[in-house]
Amino acid sequence: MSSTLSFLGWDDARATEFAAVQAASATALRPARVARVDRAAITVITADGHERVRLSGRLFHADDTPAITGTPAVGDWVAIDGPVAVAILPRRSAFERGDVSGEAVAQVVASNVDTVFVVAPLIGRPRPRLVQRCLALAWQSGATPVVVLTKKDLADDAAERADATRADAVGTDVHSVSAFTGEGLDELDGYLRPGRTFAMIGPSGAGKTTLANALAEGTVALPTGAIRDDGRGRHTTTARELVVLPSGAIAIDTPGLRGLALWGAEDGISAAFSDVEGLAADCRFADCRHETEPGCAVVQAISDGDLAASRLSDYNKLLREQRWQQARRDGRVRAEEKARVKALMKSVRDRPHH
Repeated sequence: MSSTLSFLGWDDARATEFAAVQAASATALRPARVARVDRAAITVITADGHERVRLSGRLFHADDTPAITGTPAVGDWVAIDGPVAVAILPRRSAFERGDVSGEAVAQVVASNVDTVFVVAPLIGRPRPRLVQRCLALAWQSGATPVVVLTKKDLADDAAERADATRADAVGTDVHSVSAFTGEGLDELDGYLRPGRTFAMIGPSGAGKTTLANALAEGTVALPTGAIRDDGRGRHTTTARELVVLPSGAIAIDTPGLRGLALWGAEDGISAAFSDVEGLAADCRFADCRHETEPGCAVVQAISDGDLAASRLSDYNKLLREQRWQQARRDGRVRAEEKARVKALMKSVRDRPHH
């Protein structure tokens, strides 16, 4: 197989997956990786370079091939027949969020990602809840999350804010960098190995595109924009895009995320709040709600100062949102949630009043 595809992460396992799709096709297919997705077509990288291809209707109808169905995402490996993408190879990881339209469906932001850089600025209003949400979805994707705090050169309290982020990003590496001066960028070298893919997510104005340009060492020039007076950025990236860096790593730049609804993130929430769940395992009761139950290890840790009360509050908030999202698309869960609320209301009514 072409060295071009090897640089993009192609390996023997991918070749086996492609061979299975090829065996089910009557025409000769070619493998390619999706570099950009627009409404009417996608840009892919093949052994011969970049090509613009259309989407086949076959992508939206399940058949007997091992490929998955639906719309390709940036980072996907696809099989193309001439100028048409006809199949999507299985995804090893998929960063998903609830669709921004509000529909109870998932939107794949990026696929086949090894590392997710959760990018947040060291200036402006801290947004720890958004970082926690990004971490939960990143863990859920199957990739490894890493927090990258940008604009270190502009921050007077960079060390303090980095420490606060580490307290909220349990089990996750946190790096402070300046894409302008280059400070701290060498700490990211270990994630930028040849053939490895990383995606960057975070709010507008966090400096994702500026970071991508700095890591590209001038070989890529993605557009950047100014920050508004309120410290927030404008959406300068309007489409997800895959680029190959001089190190051989593959970067997926994403638009700033105005909305980041959870989607099937139970395991991701558990990983992002492993400190809370670790304590919960020591509670006296398996169904402990960590409120007033005797023998609650979580409440005790908060009382002892070993766990911030805000951690439990944030954990419960994400769990409630996850249950709500699940209830929207699953009738059985919706019925269970209704019964849970009904039982809770009954317990309130039956509680003795003094």
